[in-house]
Amino acid sequence: MSVSFVLDASVALAWCFEDEESAEAVEVLERLKRERAIVPALWFLEVGNALLSAERHGHLTPTESAYFLELLRRLPLQAEEIPPARILGEILSLARVHRLSTYDACYLDLAMRLGLPIATLDEGLRRAAEECGVEVIGNARR
Repeated sequence: MSVSFVLDASVALAWCFEDEESAEAVEVLERLKRERAIVPALWFLEVGNALLSAERHGHLTPTESAYFLELLRRLPLQAEEIPPARILGEILSLARVHRLSTYDACYLDLAMRLGLPIATLDEGLRRAAEECGVEVIGNARR
């Protein structure tokens, strides 16, 4: 199974938190039944940090987090390391031009380099992807 799209952490977190649920997130989860996604290695840090924050604020228990992480481990995801020179070069520049965080710029950079669509629920990242000619999966406005 070849890689078909870049997956942003915002979509994965929508699967965990009911208040962030969306048709777009469900569409992406359905695609993962037959397609493979790629993520920058920082995806795991972002997801883990969001779950830890939710635990600290009483929105999830550690058991619920562990269950969700086990479900994520089963997804057909490929991770790509990001060289520091790229982070401090092309990615920082992309973030500056499109007013993104360097984290979000990593997703956009990956999609641009591989010529893949991106799955994100983040409006700023959606806008930047469109400006760069990157297809956004489920591009309905939120």
